[in-house]
Amino acid sequence: MQHDCSFLDDLDIEGEVSRGPSDKRTHASDFGTREVQAVEPDAVVFPESTADVSAVLSAANDRGVPVTPYAAGTGLEANATPVHGGISLDMTRMDAVLEVRPADLQIDVEPGVIGEAVNEAVAGDGLFFPPLPSSGSISTIGGMIATDASGQQTVKYGEVADWVLELEVVRADGTVVTVGSKAAKTSSGYNLCDLFVGSEGTLGVVTRATLELAGRPEQVKGGRAVFETLADATEAISDVITSGVDVAKLELIDERTARMVNAYADVELPERPMTFLEFHANHGIDEEIAFCRTIFEAHDVAAFEIAGGEEMAELWRAREEIAYASEEFNPDREMEGSGDVTVPIGRYPEMIAAVRSVAEEYDRFIPCFGHAGDGNLHYGVFADPDDPEEVEQARAAHAAIVDRAIELGGTATGEHGIGRGKRKFLEREHGTAGVDAMRAVKETFDPNGILNPGKVLPDADGQASASATTGSTTGRTNSK
Repeated sequence: MQHDCSFLDDLDIEGEVSRGPSDKRTHASDFGTREVQAVEPDAVVFPESTADVSAVLSAANDRGVPVTPYAAGTGLEANATPVHGGISLDMTRMDAVLEVRPADLQIDVEPGVIGEAVNEAVAGDGLFFPPLPSSGSISTIGGMIATDASGQQTVKYGEVADWVLELEVVRADGTVVTVGSKAAKTSSGYNLCDLFVGSEGTLGVVTRATLELAGRPEQVKGGRAVFETLADATEAISDVITSGVDVAKLELIDERTARMVNAYADVELPERPMTFLEFHANHGIDEEIAFCRTIFEAHDVAAFEIAGGEEMAELWRAREEIAYASEEFNPDREMEGSGDVTVPIGRYPEMIAAVRSVAEEYDRFIPCFGHAGDGNLHYGVFADPDDPEEVEQARAAHAAIVDRAIELGGTATGEHGIGRGKRKFLEREHGTAGVDAMRAVKETFDPNGILNPGKVLPDADGQASASATTGSTTGRTNSK
């Protein structure tokens, strides 16, 4: 659907308005959008201030023109694809670190700031931003807030929402509001800050964020452990967490993932299930590692290697290669489901077993890995895109895995968001009344439906359209 965006030329804004073919093509998709599902916007706007964002939204709202916020384009559920055309609002030029307050353990940033730039800005003060996802070197703070991102350190530090104190947000009609508080805690009014975090740009556009920081740990050690069976590994993970081991990262890869990494990278991993661990402490780190080792040994761990510095980085290198290894291992197949389900930690072994069962039932190659310490599981369901029957099987397998996660008290998405790809699971997880409540919130904040339409909520009839249910399908992976 095309929209007349000529009104943009009359706006008094500092930022750039582009209708160039290259800009429109770049903003037609993000990392989680297939080329055939890309939708070019009618115009791309690069705002440089909150006033720019307010002016664009106010004018677009008056004319019913859709506006889709765009950050670094690293999302995996087509969150930033302008499925109804209109304006792609590229926030990357609003990339200033506004103020660092070490005494308050706080930093104020604009949404276009890359995650690692936050750590660089506060490193001299001995601080860091703990919840950065693995993609923190390429993704923006605004994008992380939009999806309530999380990553490898979530098991110790929590997700992005836990570190957002205050937000400046522009609503659909151009109104600028400040939500949250710079105070460590507040009981004042409705918690609107958490409402905007994770809303994927459907309720408002974040233009400033106050983030909480933490002191860098004095001691850091990590490594990996190898198990004979996947059941041993998953049960050990559950036991470590429920026993209260203070672990900062606790990752899992299965033997299929290990095989992919070996085929891609210059490593020789044992093709068996493995956990990758990292410990952070200011004192007593060796005692915590020994505690963990004892629990792992009760689950027949075959090898347990822990080190510091460069040796630790080498032990972890294989985990960092998974995204690229997956692409190389399946050159003739595309991913028909990018999984990021999360379940209560006590149900994690059951979740892993369920994926194996689905893989056998649908005869699919489904490697598993993830941030196991918080019950998160990544998986990929691959299929030949030129084989309709195989594609259908892969999609059914993906849906079966998500359904099982919800049955176990978990969620369809632990970190990537709903976007287009998982709208069909929303009612399954939250019920009709829950989705109706979400729709009421959406209508209150965005009555004309201009903000990132076609995302998060199912269509009004309760169904996600066929084209929208496959938004997560892509031949690429972007491991968080």
